[in-house]
Amino acid sequence: MLPKKELPKVRLLLVTELARVEPPKRKPIVAVYALSFKDDTGQRRSNGEFANFSTAVTQSPITYLIRALKHAGNEKQGFFDVVERIGLDNLIKERQIIRSTRQEASEKQELKPLMFAGLLMQGSVVGYEANQASGGMGARYLGIGASKRYRKDTVTVSLRTVSVLTGRILLEVLVTKSILSVGYNQDVFKFVYDGTELIEIENGSVQNESVNLALQAAIETAVLQTIQNGLIAGYWSVKND
Repeated sequence: MLPKKELPKVRLLLVTELARVEPPKRKPIVAVYALSFKDDTGQRRSNGEFANFSTAVTQSPITYLIRALKHAGNEKQGFFDVVERIGLDNLIKERQIIRSTRQEASEKQELKPLMFAGLLMQGSVVGYEANQASGGMGARYLGIGASKRYRKDTVTVSLRTVSVLTGRILLEVLVTKSILSVGYNQDVFKFVYDGTELIEIENGSVQNESVNLALQAAIETAVLQTIQNGLIAGYWSVKND
């Protein structure tokens, strides 16, 4: 037999505080519908050279919200019970197939009812500001120079917690995350005697913070603030106070 190898631990969340949240005494059951968390910015990727029709923000931010809710708290226990609502049509159709198949086979085993949620998680990506701050510096001496440029964008996320029984908005948080881009450039500019030809050598690199990672961190921070605000308001409580 081959020796068992332990699989490396995968970092499920970017915000480590959300992964370390204490488990609640009673798990809140939450639902996220397909169009309840989307990009409302309409922002396109900034490009000064040509028209770019690609969006600056992913059109499926709901994926990060479900991931944050599902993996919040202890990996084994978790903080929320998240029910499936994105593929609800497929789920209902599959349950109908199971029910009809069991009836034809005269099986007495009953199909368990679907879990219903007491809370709805709704919101959107409400803002994306490109080139909120930009600048740089550089110097050249005897044809040898270097320069540095930077740019800061910001993304803003809104998350609401709504009671299904009353329709009241219980909690609302707004989170802003900065996205940094830095560019370095080094160049040599000289005339060569041979044929008096101009020679120019450049070397540069650019480091861009991922927009998707910044958006994921903003959504996870919004979920963390929702948990904290809910504890303060008394909507839920943790086992270890």
